[in-house]
Amino acid sequence: MAKQICVSLILLILFFSCKNTTKKDINKTDNIVRYANDIIPFFQHWNLILGDGSNAGQAVNFENKNFFFTANDDKNNWVVFKTPNAGNTHGTSNNTRTELAQLKKWTPMSEAKMNATLKVMNVATTGDASVASTFSVVVGQIHSADGHENEPLKIFYKKFPGHTRGSVFWNYEINTFGDDNSKRWDYSYPIWGYDFSDVGTNKNSYPPEPEDGIALGEEFSYEVEVKDGIMNLTFTSEGHETKRFTKNLISSQYSTRSKIPEQVKNLFVPIGQDGVEREKAYTDEGLFFKLGSYNQTNGKDPKVNKVWCSGAETHGGDIQKQYSDGNYAEVWFKSATVEISDDAISNAGYFTANDGLSSKTVYPSEVIPFMDKFKMLMGDGTNVDDLIDFENKDFFYTEIDGTRRWVVYKTPNSGVTSKNSSNTRTELHEKREWTPEQGGKLSGTCKVMQVSVSGDARVAASYSTVVGQIHSGEGHENEPLKIFYKKFPNHAKGSVFWNYEINTEGDDNSGRWDYSTAVWGNDMSVVGKSKDDFPSEPEDGIELGEEFSYEVNVYKGVMYLTFKSEGHKTKTFTKNLLKSEYVNKSDIPAQVQKIFVPIGQDGVERANAYGGELNYFKQGAYNQTNGKDPKKNMVWCAGAETYGGDIAKQYENGCYTEVWFREATIGVGTKPNN
Repeated sequence: MAKQICVSLILLILFFSCKNTTKKDINKTDNIVRYANDIIPFFQHWNLILGDGSNAGQAVNFENKNFFFTANDDKNNWVVFKTPNAGNTHGTSNNTRTELAQLKKWTPMSEAKMNATLKVMNVATTGDASVASTFSVVVGQIHSADGHENEPLKIFYKKFPGHTRGSVFWNYEINTFGDDNSKRWDYSYPIWGYDFSDVGTNKNSYPPEPEDGIALGEEFSYEVEVKDGIMNLTFTSEGHETKRFTKNLISSQYSTRSKIPEQVKNLFVPIGQDGVEREKAYTDEGLFFKLGSYNQTNGKDPKVNKVWCSGAETHGGDIQKQYSDGNYAEVWFKSATVEISDDAISNAGYFTANDGLSSKTVYPSEVIPFMDKFKMLMGDGTNVDDLIDFENKDFFYTEIDGTRRWVVYKTPNSGVTSKNSSNTRTELHEKREWTPEQGGKLSGTCKVMQVSVSGDARVAASYSTVVGQIHSGEGHENEPLKIFYKKFPNHAKGSVFWNYEINTEGDDNSGRWDYSTAVWGNDMSVVGKSKDDFPSEPEDGIELGEEFSYEVNVYKGVMYLTFKSEGHKTKTFTKNLLKSEYVNKSDIPAQVQKIFVPIGQDGVERANAYGGELNYFKQGAYNQTNGKDPKKNMVWCAGAETYGGDIAKQYENGCYTEVWFREATIGVGTKPNN
């Protein structure tokens, strides 16, 4: 009996001992607290966005071993925010994040405060050093929930590979005046080390290591206080000078172009981000804090945007492979607090607008709304008659370059072509037809992102793509206009030129030829002396990823062309489509005698050129580089790599063309201003 009583007492003691064990004790393993809210008890005030793009909601009693968990460094428990170079993003961002976002928003005139103590444990180990955002992570923000949803504060940590110390700096993003936010820019302030604008001279060139920088694993703290429209910042770290900054959030320093800082002129203006700010800056907009690991290194091609697209390793989005070789950002927080005014209101609208946005399809017809006036042939030979709410991820879709959305036209060196062409195209074909006498107008703002990296340098069409055309729908079906972009391998800059193809006299069209006119760089006739011999790079050329615009205006039988690009001289040309310059053999230009006559293309043109013939516009990516043997035609047969027509392999190895358009219009011809 005594033995039974003793056993019962032991069981009761064990029962009450277990019953009184706290949740925190249960969740401890080797001094690691399981849940983040046991370390920093404020997660009920935030939604947590994870590196897979999902909104985890309020991260109370929550963990995710890939992105959000706890750790112990033998001294303290920490909350870990981890995110890869590539995953699913949130909103319209190019970058992944594991980051808190406040559930309430407040105005700059109210009172709000956030502080945090943290250490950055990793930034990406790959990327392009000439891209400002590479090797960096944002650890704290103020974000607008209204208007353009811009960011008056981003606190960065950035460290170049091979350096022990990195830089801490903060950026102010202007609240852009007007409806077009694509011209927004950041101004960057150094705290310890460099500011955002200190970059390498090329992909693998790094500036000197900052003497007063912060090492990975070294603690620092920030305090952000907003009151009466003024943002006050304080940054502290043991062994480093305390730094303080003040910024007015309700009255802009940047409301005119003359006030754009030199730093911005050097970094952002060359990529077309040269806007001005609303005079009242962020006045009356709902703001909210963000905190965590917002990885600024991504796998986007730097041709897309030379400030925000890092060209880093992403292993095709495989998160574990990125984690295994250092292609991620990881930030540990020891403490953090947030205080906001009682006047703060719900920030639900921000999450409604941005949750899942990156995975939602935005069709080309939503970006350029004239798609109802066109049909299209794609690079696999597919004809599409209705382009409203249509996309094809291999050929025709939309992308964001960090500032705005574009329509992408992509086509390989070899696929299925139209009946009279050797070349693939993903190209719009106007449904309306018109005579030169009736006229028409087409405009486009584009950037060429890729031309084939293989071909024969002696062949005029190699390494080129056509981004706009006028095509005849009758007679020989020739082309009074083709607008080209061409870039030789290893050149930074390529050429933009336009060709006029004669409307050949008689029934035999085999003698037709093009006359080429340079816009920026060279014309079509500038070729290499051997297959791999390239001419000199054009000094006034256009780079891949550099914007240019064209307008084609046919009015009363005359074609008026205008070409514009930031930093380049505007060029204009006029061509009569009703009266030929080439009715006799003696009229054949020297350029044509050089490249076309040797292959037997030496025809003459109808006296009335394209007069009375129906024409239509075309726009997109008409790849001029093909796999045909140059011995067949030393102008048009490029001898490029085609991988037996395997489109995926061509894309993988750069044997394709890709053209992005952000704006385009079509309509009737109009009387020129001059």
